[in-house]
Amino acid sequence: MLLIRRWFPWAGPLFVVVLAAVLRLWNLGSPHALVFDETFYVKDAWSLFNNGYESTWPDKADEIFANGNANIFTDIGSFVVHPPLGKWLISLGMAAFGPENSWGWRIVTAVIGILAVVLLMLIIKKLFGSTLLAVIGGFLFAIDGNAIVMSRVALLDNYVMFFALLGFGAILLDRDWHATRLAAWMAKRAESGEWPGWGPALWWRPWLLAAGLAFGLTMSVKWSGLYFLAAFGVYVVVVDALARRRAGVPFWASAAILKQGPINFLLMVPIAIATFLSSWTGWFVTKGGFYRTWADSPETAWTGAFAWVPHAVQSFWHYQVAAYTYHVGLVTPHPYQSNPLTWLFMVRPTSMYYQSSAAGEGTCSFSTCSEAITEIANPLIWWAGAAAVLYLVYRLARYREWRVGLILMGMVAGYLPWLMYTGRTVFQFYSIAFEPYLILALTFVIGLLLGLAPGTGGVVAASALAQGRTPGLAPGLATGLAASEPQHSERATQLTSTELRTDVAARESDRTVGIRVLIGYLVAAVLVSAFFYPLWTGMQISFSFWQMHIWLPSWR
Repeated sequence: MLLIRRWFPWAGPLFVVVLAAVLRLWNLGSPHALVFDETFYVKDAWSLFNNGYESTWPDKADEIFANGNANIFTDIGSFVVHPPLGKWLISLGMAAFGPENSWGWRIVTAVIGILAVVLLMLIIKKLFGSTLLAVIGGFLFAIDGNAIVMSRVALLDNYVMFFALLGFGAILLDRDWHATRLAAWMAKRAESGEWPGWGPALWWRPWLLAAGLAFGLTMSVKWSGLYFLAAFGVYVVVVDALARRRAGVPFWASAAILKQGPINFLLMVPIAIATFLSSWTGWFVTKGGFYRTWADSPETAWTGAFAWVPHAVQSFWHYQVAAYTYHVGLVTPHPYQSNPLTWLFMVRPTSMYYQSSAAGEGTCSFSTCSEAITEIANPLIWWAGAAAVLYLVYRLARYREWRVGLILMGMVAGYLPWLMYTGRTVFQFYSIAFEPYLILALTFVIGLLLGLAPGTGGVVAASALAQGRTPGLAPGLATGLAASEPQHSERATQLTSTELRTDVAARESDRTVGIRVLIGYLVAAVLVSAFFYPLWTGMQISFSFWQMHIWLPSWR
């Protein structure tokens, strides 16, 4: 028991990280073919690395590229509609391992996926104060199919998810930073007898700067990062207003909007814009990028009041307008397009790769073989997470819990904007951007089951666990659960024996049921992930086994 108590705080997270790494790195270079939109991003990454801008490729370049002849790109700029940062990152792996190495195409994306698991555990630990919940949430993220697939293909969306989650973590840290300094300012005013008025103007908020940087990095991968910047910019103003009201600031609402709000804007937005522009450095310092010299022609350059604007800036603006027009007008039908209204229900996951072969063909030992990479999340995790989000909406309306509001704001930023584009050609795998917040919602509900969510009886739960009062459970498990929550156990010792007996009697039965349900759920989730793993990694399986994974007709 003592060993569990000592080892769990580091051994639990370490196990999750190793598991996430194995699931994402095993056989990463297979298939040795450009998968789905890798045909754009891998080749764009390599031409970007060599030219400083994305350039065009000859017809039928994919097979030639995969066969090792990677330097067949031209010096003619290509019209690409996503900012360059994600492709710069992809190119690092190609530069390190060679552009002919499919492991090199995907390694940076995989590392980002592993780091995202680490980051999510750190956020859960900070948000809930529970190592156990951090391990459970990280474990669910580590074994989920959507997260695994998006870490094993060189697309941009995993980077969007990671940088947005970084920003989310910075916003979480700013909450405590702001509250501490606001309380200190109010205490000084109380001591001096000064009227607090609108409260302080807090200029030094380093975590807001960090959030602006992180959301700027998100925007530098895909424009959708702008939604995170906007959503959490509004969120910070609301949180500041509520903090000032709790602190006793008389004009708390107007102070948050008119006094602190502009400061928050200056802390977050300029650094985000500067980061976005910096990602385009290659385009600015060369002349071959698409639309790079658009304004050099007298027929197209701006005239009148804006004629003084440098031609490079005019050309850049024209390029961004063209990219935006492309995005909002993209309605080309695709067999795997998915309406955003269905994403929480996982109605139409994206088939990234499919190869069929017959017996004796290659290594096929069945009558018919299938090799597939399908972006199907673990159904038990995804659907439970979606249900948890819906529950959190109800819970926010009833209890006004700030943790619930923060989690839901991640969903607002990552999911709700797509509902404006239900007629566009979009895909289920875009949902990786908000999957961490599904996991956070599910982790919160698990915390309720265990009595570990803050404000839900966690003190009593940990006390009972530490004392072994968990009928039907192995003592080692009970001790391990308690060991992950030392702050609860220490607090519990301050309660009277009468309070403990009363509370434990009221909660012990429900808690025991909750732990058993959780263990059953985790075991089932592991089994489902093992069942689907071949479809997440392109393993060769029989066609009949592939068909067993088609739980809905729309998954074909």
